[in-house]
Amino acid sequence: MANITLSIPEDLKKEMEKFPEINWSEVARDSIKKKIAQLTFLKGFKMESDISVDDALKLGQEVNQLLVKRYKRD
Repeated sequence: MANITLSIPEDLKKEMEKFPEINWSEVARDSIKKKIAQLTFLKGFKMESDISVDDALKLGQEVNQLLVKRYKRD
């Protein structure tokens, strides 16, 4: 497995230390995997569509806002 070095602000490190049971490397790996999946989806979406990445992100944000409103009502 390859290694990377990640720099974070000191205050974030202190917050992380409050949860020593958490495998922060795994959290970072999962986050990177999710971001790659999102970017891969958007890249494929862009290749098959005339919609721009910015428009797709804006549409996704609008959907998220509608979902927040829906679940706040329930």
